[in-house]
Amino acid sequence: MPERRRLRSLPDSLRAARTPADPAFWRSPVRGARFTAVLGVILLAGLTLLFVTGLLSYAAYNPDLNRVNDKTPDKGLLGFYLFSWPTGPHWLYRLTQGLHVTVGIVLVPVLLAKLWSVVPRLFALPPARSAGHALERLSLLLLVGGVLFQFVTGLLNIQLDYLFPGSFYTLHFYGAWVFLAGFITHVALKTPRAVRVLRAGVPRGEADTLAAPDPLPATLSRRGALALVGAASLLLLVTSAGRSFDGPLRRIALLTPRGGTDPGPGPNAFQINKTAAAVRIRPADTGERWRLTVRGPAGEFRFSRAELLAMDLHSAALPIACVEGWSTSDQQWRGVRLLDLAALAGYPDRPPGVFVESLQRGGSFRKAALRDNQVRDGRSLLALEVNGAPLSADHGYPARIIVPAAPGVLNTKWVETLTFGEL
Repeated sequence: MPERRRLRSLPDSLRAARTPADPAFWRSPVRGARFTAVLGVILLAGLTLLFVTGLLSYAAYNPDLNRVNDKTPDKGLLGFYLFSWPTGPHWLYRLTQGLHVTVGIVLVPVLLAKLWSVVPRLFALPPARSAGHALERLSLLLLVGGVLFQFVTGLLNIQLDYLFPGSFYTLHFYGAWVFLAGFITHVALKTPRAVRVLRAGVPRGEADTLAAPDPLPATLSRRGALALVGAASLLLLVTSAGRSFDGPLRRIALLTPRGGTDPGPGPNAFQINKTAAAVRIRPADTGERWRLTVRGPAGEFRFSRAELLAMDLHSAALPIACVEGWSTSDQQWRGVRLLDLAALAGYPDRPPGVFVESLQRGGSFRKAALRDNQVRDGRSLLALEVNGAPLSADHGYPARIIVPAAPGVLNTKWVETLTFGEL
């Protein structure tokens, strides 16, 4: 207490000369151990959910199936594979990736508030007072650097602004492991104290090292600050979550590229990522001369669109769900089952996986591999129609893949070749 009175008696000129390494430099009355602990508990739950759903998104690409599905070829032990991605429930990827992106957006105000609440510690001197303190500072460096990198690249990816060098998949993958190292260490070091502070406050006789020793007059209580953070998160939720739903909710998702109204009228009026023009698909490529090539042990076959339409056609109600977090409701697809095409290629009983190639000549995922369980699911189609009408050019005319629970990039558009066999 005498120290606080002495600090308050300092002339303003001396206060202004203080550096960020001096605790008296930071004067907000909102900072404090309990305020930080509340934000930390929210982030502990939210960031854990983000990491788990991120791993699920990684698994959904079936990265061990074929190198074209894996954008991290040098991952080593970091890319341990979890399991074969299932085809049911058919909305699985829509749910997990929608949660991943939505929770990430909603946590932005919480993350910024938490970083603001502990920023004095980033400037504290000496940098390390003991081996334990050095470990804590290192974990904090990995945590802050990792989480900022993950959030910035993730938000840019959602907005389709690829300002960073290299592939988003690669950068986000390795960044996640750097973040996890700092996150686990920091949680192990800080959780016991955070729980004590939340239960009983800062122990008597122990200093609150986050509270300002010379605070300015309060203009906002700590509860008010938490309410402000909550309101900001709620606003982000309302203006972004609707990109995963059709109807009124999508129209108020103003902060995401797939918000607003659906593109155009008619049966093909639902969201897309790549247009035919953007990937230089010409009308001549998909016109009368187009043929689908199917390969397997029985040989190589070529089918026109008319010949495909003359086969036994099946229907499936499936959504499109993308890694950016947006999705559509179930669309009514109609086409030839992949398992029937596998039978024509020479696999009448238990078809293996299939390697899919698109007319698209460049860009990621113009080639993709699907696992055997995906081929065998009767809802997996080479789709020719959607919602009772032929596919539009932007939705993959003359034929596209549609597979339940698969990420949108594996639902290849403008299909040219299907090669059935072990991948």
